[in-house]
Amino acid sequence: MKTTICAVRLIAGLLLVLSAASCSGPVASAARKAAPPREAPAGHSATTTEKEETPEPSDLDRPLEELFAMTCEHRRKTFECEECRYETGVVRAPAKLFAGGLLKTQKAVRGRIAIPLRLTGEVRFDERRVTHLGTQAGGIVRGAHVALGDRVSRGQALIEIESVAVGEAEGAYLEAQAVLRLARRSHERALELRNEGISSEKEYLQARQELETAEIHEESALGVLTRLGMPVADARNLGPASARGRLTLRAPADGVVLFLHAVPGEVARTEESLVTIGDNATMWVWADLYERDIARLARKEVERRMAATVTVKAYPGEEFPGTVDFVSPVMDEATRTVRLRIAATNPRGRLLAGMFADVKVFLPGEEETLALPRSAVLEDEGRSFVFIHHHGDYYVRRPVEPGRSWGDRVEVLRGLKGGETVVADGSFLLKSDVLRSKMGAGCAD
Repeated sequence: MKTTICAVRLIAGLLLVLSAASCSGPVASAARKAAPPREAPAGHSATTTEKEETPEPSDLDRPLEELFAMTCEHRRKTFECEECRYETGVVRAPAKLFAGGLLKTQKAVRGRIAIPLRLTGEVRFDERRVTHLGTQAGGIVRGAHVALGDRVSRGQALIEIESVAVGEAEGAYLEAQAVLRLARRSHERALELRNEGISSEKEYLQARQELETAEIHEESALGVLTRLGMPVADARNLGPASARGRLTLRAPADGVVLFLHAVPGEVARTEESLVTIGDNATMWVWADLYERDIARLARKEVERRMAATVTVKAYPGEEFPGTVDFVSPVMDEATRTVRLRIAATNPRGRLLAGMFADVKVFLPGEEETLALPRSAVLEDEGRSFVFIHHHGDYYVRRPVEPGRSWGDRVEVLRGLKGGETVVADGSFLLKSDVLRSKMGAGCAD
């Protein structure tokens, strides 16, 4: 039925366009020239004989009482009619949409304005989430089991190195194990002979001393291997057939391969980092705070984890939210600046270490104003509005005049008194529902 209605409307519109086009042709022009001019009624000028129709005011211009008192062609209150309530800017949002987290509301309250302090900085890794791996034994890279950008798990093999030092340590450990096994058998035999009264106590004590010495040498040889980077489990499983002088670097934690400098055949040096594993979901941005601004950013404010935003040239107009989590207690004597650190969220890893950044730190001010989340303030044909709760499941859009913005907040200069329940998250869904009327609600269904 709705498809038929849409088709009828479309055909009627085409006929109207064709009719208008035919009336503007040469014949119509000649007819207009031949027809005598119409005389204006007495007391009226010719320019006022045809008046343009005055467009109906938008729902944004009508008071709430009028909107909720309107009656539609279906002889119902317009805001309650599923087909017509869009004309009043009213949306019905059941409670289950809020319970499921699709929509969220927030009270419009007054608070202090945050004053942005503009700084420049540089993006760096969060060193608490990054591990730089190198080798304690110089050698030759024989294999790289991962590539740059790979996600790895704790204990996963990353790089295999062939090292003379590791080979020597493996030989020493295997030799110490062989001596230990012999010392244990000798100790067991000496104990049996002593218990049977065949050997003396001195011979037994000598066998025991040799066992303890062998245990010390075995533990020492194992320590050399572990200090070179071999896990204890791998060392315990060594045998004459498996000792190859190979060292495998393994991931110390789950993360992403952020840096890799290991090519098969390349020399691995002890002073170089071969691979960096880390979590780049959060990045550090180090900014320079000038001496003139230190008084504005008191140290006690840092404890409140002040909000900040980070922008980089790679993504113009986009802000990455963050918080100030550290201010250095020392001033750089050369630059006369204090280092300030912002922990910024890094969705999809788009912030890269080494990028230059513009930083805004929002300092609490003394002035109070009404502010809302950015997601709550929408636009339609150049006008800003928000959805406020009216009663029950009904929400209506109301015009507002936005002012300054900082972080994820927008100042509201006019349109709200304060205390209204405003849809914050998911408000764009309500906007789409209301604008169905502009596209023709009957055909959009």
